[in-house]
Amino acid sequence: MAGKHIPRSKSRILLFCLSLLGFSVLFFLFSLSPLRNPTHFQDPNPNTTPETSFVVSLEHFLTYKVPIASTIRDDTASSVLEEEEVKKLDNSMFRTETNRLNDHPYFPVGFPLKVYVYEMPSKFTYDLLWLFRNTYKETSNVTSNGSPVHRLIEQHSIDYWLWADLIAPESERLLKTVVRVHKQEEADLFYIPLFTTISFFLLEKQQCKTLYREALKWVTDQPAWKRSGGRDHILPVHHPWSFKSVRRFVKSAIWLLPDMDSTGNWYKPGQVFLEKDLILPYVPNVDICDAKCLSETKSKRSTLLFFRGRLKRNAGGKVRSKLVSELSGAEGIVIDEGTAGEGGKAAAQNGMRKAVFCLSPAGDTPSSARLFDAIVSGCIPVIVSDELELPFEGILDYRKIALFVSSGDAVQPGWLLNFLKSIRPTHITEMQHNLAKYSRHFLYSSPAQPLGPEDLVWRMMAGKVVNIKLHTRRSQRVVKESRSLCTCECRHPNLTISGATA
Repeated sequence: MAGKHIPRSKSRILLFCLSLLGFSVLFFLFSLSPLRNPTHFQDPNPNTTPETSFVVSLEHFLTYKVPIASTIRDDTASSVLEEEEVKKLDNSMFRTETNRLNDHPYFPVGFPLKVYVYEMPSKFTYDLLWLFRNTYKETSNVTSNGSPVHRLIEQHSIDYWLWADLIAPESERLLKTVVRVHKQEEADLFYIPLFTTISFFLLEKQQCKTLYREALKWVTDQPAWKRSGGRDHILPVHHPWSFKSVRRFVKSAIWLLPDMDSTGNWYKPGQVFLEKDLILPYVPNVDICDAKCLSETKSKRSTLLFFRGRLKRNAGGKVRSKLVSELSGAEGIVIDEGTAGEGGKAAAQNGMRKAVFCLSPAGDTPSSARLFDAIVSGCIPVIVSDELELPFEGILDYRKIALFVSSGDAVQPGWLLNFLKSIRPTHITEMQHNLAKYSRHFLYSSPAQPLGPEDLVWRMMAGKVVNIKLHTRRSQRVVKESRSLCTCECRHPNLTISGATA
C-alpha cells in the first residue's frame, strides 16, 4: 500500500525544525562543558591515589576544583526578617526530624550525618587559601621561637582537609559517614569553613582581629545559629592561638581542637570540654613508614629512645628540661635540639625510623605534633603528658600503640630507662604491628579515605548529635525561672567547668 504523500513544502519545514532542535541541544550541552566555563579549569589528571601533602593537595584544589573568581554569595540573613527566618527554619527542621524519626527507627544516631556547609564570602575561605599558596615558600617568616609559620599552618590544616572533602562532588567522595546537604532544614550539623590558623599567622594583627570580628558577625547572624545558639555548629580552631580574640562569643559551638589544655593557658574555664568539643590529630610532618617500611627498618632500630624538638618549653612543657637532664648521655638515648626547615624534618624522620621508642613529652600545650610523627614512623610513643587528651579515643585504644608514663615517675633517676628496658620483645613487636595498622587513622588525604581522620571525625560527631539536640531544645523551652545550668556538669580535679551548653 502506498504511503501517504507529504507536500514538499511541509517536508522542508519539518526538516528545518528538526535541524534547529538538534543544533539547540548541541549548543546547550556544549555550553555546560567545563572547557567553555571561564571560571573553571578541567582537571587533566583526576586524583586516583590519596594525596597526603597539604601543599600538593592545596595546589591541585586551587587549580582545578574551585572558581578563579569566587561566585559565592553572602548568605547573611536580613535583619528585618531575622526573627521570622529563625522561626521558619525551626519549623522546617522540626518537620524534617519528625519525618526521619518515623521513617528510620535508628534516627538520630544513624549514618550518614547530614552537614550543611556555609557558603561564606571568599575573604574567609578561598582568599586565605590563596594567601598561603602564594607565600608558603617564604621560609624567613617565623614565629618568635623560630618555628616557620607555614609549617605550623600545615600541621594545623585540619580545616582544609575537612572542608575540601565536604564540598567535593559526591561522585569523587569515598566517605559514607557524612553527606553535604544544601537545605539547612535537613542538616544535623553546620560546618563553618573559616581558616582561623592561616589568618592568624599570615595577616597583620589588626587585620586579623578585624576579619575575626566580621566572621563572628556573619556566623552569629545566621538563622541556624540563632535557632540553636551555635550548639550544632562546627568551628575549626585547631591552633590554640587562633580566633582567640572573639572565641568567647562562640563557646557553645563544637570546637575542633588539638587538645583540651586544662592548664588554662590557652582556653578559659568553661570554653572547652570533651562532651562538647572534638580533638583532632596534628597533620604529620614526616613521611609514613608503612608495613613494608616497618619490616625493612625493624633490624635497623638500634636507638632505644629518640627525641628531637625544642628542649625548653613554657607552662606544661617544663617537664622537658627535667627529662633532658635525666636522660642525656645515657646509652641508647638520642636527644637533639630541633631545627627548622627540610633539614630538621629529615633528621627527625631518620631518627624516628632508627628508634624503638620515641619520647613524647608535653610542650606549651599537653599535645605535640611529635606524637603523630612517631605513630606514622612506626616508633612506639612514650607519652609523658599528664593532662593529655587524645583524638578519637572513643574509637581507638592508644594502649595498643603507646606507653603512658606519669611525669613524676619519668623524672626519677634511672626510672624511665629501666622501664623501657624491661618491656618484652614480643610486646614491642605487637605494638609495632599495631602502629602499622593505626597509621591510616592519622593521615589526612584527598580524597579522604574510609577510617582516615576525616572519617573518624564524623563517627565521633555522631555520638554528640543527640546531646546537642537535647541542649538546643532545652534552651528553646526554658522560662526565666528555670535553672540557668543543667545538672550534668563536667568536673576536673583542678578546674570546675560548667559542662552545660544550655
